[in-house]
Amino acid sequence: MKSKAIAIAAAALLSTGLAGTAAALDGEALYTQKLCNTCHGADGNTPIMPIYPKLGGQNAAYASAQTKDIRDGKRTNGLSAAMKPMVATLTDEEIDAISKYLEGL
Repeated sequence: MKSKAIAIAAAALLSTGLAGTAAALDGEALYTQKLCNTCHGADGNTPIMPIYPKLGGQNAAYASAQTKDIRDGKRTNGLSAAMKPMVATLTDEEIDAISKYLEGL
């Protein structure tokens, strides 16, 4: 009986953890939470400065690779220095979710 209660509790915790992960990987929510919209615009296509790229509709694989390269210090050209602190704490999964969201715009 005790092992059944432990199994049920473990399953409940696991499902709660998975739900939290699914919510954390909402690209649209992450785009706002991580302040991407601050420079690239709410729609990903109205940056606050003309030199900032328009991201809406960008290929997700390309955007993910570029963002990860900036985060990991592999890309240092252009505006990478401005982006580095913004992406420094993003996980691969968060970057991928944001990129997939942007691709759909």
